[in-house]
Amino acid sequence: MNLKAKPFYLSDEQIAWVENTLASMTLEEKVGQLFCPISYSSDPGYLQYQLLRFHVGGLLFKTSPSTEVRSALDFMQKGSKVPVLSAANLEFGSTGFLEDGTFFAQQMGIGATRDPEQAYRMGMVATKEAAAAGCNWAFAPICDLDLNWRNPIVNVRSYGNEPEQVIAMCKAYMRAAKENNVAVSVKHFPGDGVDEVDQHLLTSINSLSCEEWDATYGHVYRELIAEGAQTIMVGHIDQPAWRKRLNPDAEEGTVPATLSPELMTGLLRGELGFNGLIVTDATPMVGYTSAMKRSDAVPLTIMAGADMFLFNKDLEEDYGYMLDGIRRGVLTMERVDEAITRILALKASLGLWNKTKDAIIPPVEAAACIGCAEHHAWARECADKAITLVKDTQNALPLDPKKTPRLLLEVLGGCASEKCIADHMTVLLEKEGFSVTLYEPEDFTHLEFKVESFHEKYDAVLYLGNVENASNKTTNRINWYTMWGAGNNVPWFVHEVPTVFASLANPYHLVDVPMMKTYINCYSNNAETLDALVEKLMGRDTFRGVSPIDPFCGKEHLKY
Repeated sequence: MNLKAKPFYLSDEQIAWVENTLASMTLEEKVGQLFCPISYSSDPGYLQYQLLRFHVGGLLFKTSPSTEVRSALDFMQKGSKVPVLSAANLEFGSTGFLEDGTFFAQQMGIGATRDPEQAYRMGMVATKEAAAAGCNWAFAPICDLDLNWRNPIVNVRSYGNEPEQVIAMCKAYMRAAKENNVAVSVKHFPGDGVDEVDQHLLTSINSLSCEEWDATYGHVYRELIAEGAQTIMVGHIDQPAWRKRLNPDAEEGTVPATLSPELMTGLLRGELGFNGLIVTDATPMVGYTSAMKRSDAVPLTIMAGADMFLFNKDLEEDYGYMLDGIRRGVLTMERVDEAITRILALKASLGLWNKTKDAIIPPVEAAACIGCAEHHAWARECADKAITLVKDTQNALPLDPKKTPRLLLEVLGGCASEKCIADHMTVLLEKEGFSVTLYEPEDFTHLEFKVESFHEKYDAVLYLGNVENASNKTTNRINWYTMWGAGNNVPWFVHEVPTVFASLANPYHLVDVPMMKTYINCYSNNAETLDALVEKLMGRDTFRGVSPIDPFCGKEHLKY
């Protein structure tokens, strides 16, 4: 590896620090550097006993208030012999890290704006706020292509299905992260979004041919590597075509990239020329754990080409497996030293090598940006540009409280955010002059199935699809409440009263509500998006978003 070259660009002095630090480490300290666990508590006793005693190279702190995060990371940095990489999931703002941070927008919402400036702003909001609390490593941007509408985990976490747009948005995000001295981790190599499964539950498969992969995911990764991505996160995703091309004798069946020397060392290092740090995706995922015995998998992951091992079923246990793998000869010290050299090089490139322990966490004044008014204003501007009118073949828009005063509001999804969304929208709609009834399944009796009874109570219906994107789900479709075999909130009444559907999350809900003649994709469910949605529903603002995917799922009948 060349530490003076992209992406580290180290000086002779920084390289000397890397080499001297490596030479000073014991075997136990070296093994600890390979791990980046989750910190579940800010208690100093927990941090000391569960993390620092294993000499961890990095950590990801669970989402917490910024003051708690700053305190915990300050303790970790002061207690660690070598500065720690502090990671955070910064895909849609800082709220994957800081409870009081800013939820800017989901990536697909950025894609719908067709404006890389919005991706830059999201990167700026996310990394500036996170850095103010001590973060120096963003597990973002996601560069996956949303090629399969059935995929339950990519969805709105993607900028879309067009490689050039994904490249432009990721580069803009990376530019902002660099300005805030936060390293990025582009993910999830070799590329999610082709099949319809979630690697949290089983190994995903990128089934493209080598030529198809080169023109899509390969093109994206080449561009982002050339742009200077410091780290790449490898998913528990197989890419059989490239694995077999690089090694015709490669193992049959499914092999996650996190255990494949062909994909990490052969494809990512060799074919793509990546010189930065390779980190695995979370190793408690079943896409990883089901591949082989964990005692073998832990050291084999590093031997196959990963430099850092993300999360643990149990840190002490995995630490022991790594040491045992070295003793058994499964993992060589040459490979360990190579991995740690890249870990130290990343730390040096971030300026951690020559900072005093008191100076690694920014001064408290830096936290003023966290959740600030300017960042929320930017989020609102993005929502204005993102919200997409997919169709309005019944000409139901704009809504008018004089024509349809009695409005039934239904929030679908059953997610924790449902009550906040319902309350926020009820206030907004009542300010517009509507009399709003919030759908509650227990309030709907058999009388609601009478057409005339329905007309007596409601003049229009507004659905808000809030089936949030989340891990460990086999699908993110709509589920209905049922009575006598018929859903009591299924839109049977679309020809009785004007009915509008606005999706706040999954942009493919038309496949479940093909009877909807007015359908809107919002991509995000933050307050700024809800505010912008009402402005557009009332006709005071235009719909500017351009869908970055096919919301009709290739089904012609959904267009009408």
